[in-house]
Amino acid sequence: MKGEFEMSMMGELSFFLGLQVKQTKDGIFLCQSKYCKEILNKFEMESCKEASTPIPSSCYMDADAARKGVDQTKYRGLIGSLLYLTASRPDIMFTVCLCARYQANPKESHFKVAKRILKYLKGISTVGLWYPSHSPIHLIGYSDSDFAGCKISCF
Repeated sequence: MKGEFEMSMMGELSFFLGLQVKQTKDGIFLCQSKYCKEILNKFEMESCKEASTPIPSSCYMDADAARKGVDQTKYRGLIGSLLYLTASRPDIMFTVCLCARYQANPKESHFKVAKRILKYLKGISTVGLWYPSHSPIHLIGYSDSDFAGCKISCF
C-alpha cells in the first residue's frame, strides 16, 4: 500500500485543456494562442488578412433563405471550435453566438461572418485574460460588442 496516496510534483501548470497558463509572481495569464493557430490551420485561414473587429459594423444577419447553403458539418465544426475559444476570449462571444444560431441551415453569408472571426483572431491571437495576484478582483465589465445595433433582422 506504500505509495498508493503519493503525489508527484510535476511543476507549475502551463497547459490545461487547451488553455495556456503563464504564472508569475504578479499574477496568472490565460490564453489560447496555440489553439487559435490550430483553428486557423484547420480551416485553411493561416495566411488570411487580419480584421480589426470580429464582425463588420454594417453586418446584419438573418436566415438568408435566398443564398446558397454551405456544408453543415464544416460550419458546425468551425462554430464549435470558436465556442471553445470563448473560454479565454470574451471579445468574440457575441459574434460566435450570433453565428451559432444558424447551424441548422447555414448559408454562405453566415460562413463569411464566421470566417471574419478567424481573420480577427489572426491579428490578436495572443490576447487573453490576466488575473493579478496582489490586488482584489472586482469584476466590472462594459460591453457593446454589437456596436449599438441588433445584428439580426427581426420579422
